[in-house]
Amino acid sequence: MEHSPLLQTAIAAARAAETIIRRYYQDTSVKVDLKADQTPVTRADVESEQAIQRIIAERFPEHGFHGEETGHRGDGHEYLWLVDPIDGTKSFVRGYPFVSTQIALLHRGKPVLGVSNAPLFDELAYAEVGRGAYLNDRRIRVSNLRDPVEATLSLGNIKTLALDAPRWSALGNLIPLFNRVRGYGDFYHYHLLAAGKLDVVVESDINILDVAALAVIVAEAGGRVSDLQGRPLDLDSTTILATNGLLHDILLRTLG
Repeated sequence: MEHSPLLQTAIAAARAAETIIRRYYQDTSVKVDLKADQTPVTRADVESEQAIQRIIAERFPEHGFHGEETGHRGDGHEYLWLVDPIDGTKSFVRGYPFVSTQIALLHRGKPVLGVSNAPLFDELAYAEVGRGAYLNDRRIRVSNLRDPVEATLSLGNIKTLALDAPRWSALGNLIPLFNRVRGYGDFYHYHLLAAGKLDVVVESDINILDVAALAVIVAEAGGRVSDLQGRPLDLDSTTILATNGLLHDILLRTLG
């Protein structure tokens, strides 16, 4: 498939970040600072985001940019890039490989593309609305399973879900219905979902920068994405339900 200039830019930016991530990965001399919300940030995060922003600004200077590390610039712009240069900084500083770069693009508030690059897994997933989803340039599609008894559920970031007693009880009732329950987390379970290798992902405690690109990829692979109330994701979303589509309503009835 021939990529649009927008997707070409997103992939080039993700590859630039990959070079920096590989350089600093498992470098124990890299200083770890804590942001105001007590989450870690390193030189690799900041340099990766700067590299991404530089490439986007060179090609599309009129676009807005919302980055995890450098903030939101360009309110009111027709196009807005959503960027998490290292999704999984906690993994990065502990030296395990669940690390990715997430780049999504909104046009008038609607997602039009997503790129999820996991350099330590050698996985580059991407999608443009209306053009399908790809993993390492191979077209991917979600599963066709309709019954939880055959399906795999993956959970991640469920701390606030655990503090919501009714919903936590509902999740407990749901878990025995599934064939397998895992917690792959971060980018990885969304890549597996989009490729038809698992069937449902449930997460709370999310930031839209972490999942905007992945939501486009899952949807273009034939899946369905919402928050846990069934609403479309937006800049304020903090929960996500991603499925193969066929199992979505079952989960919403139980969790929503």
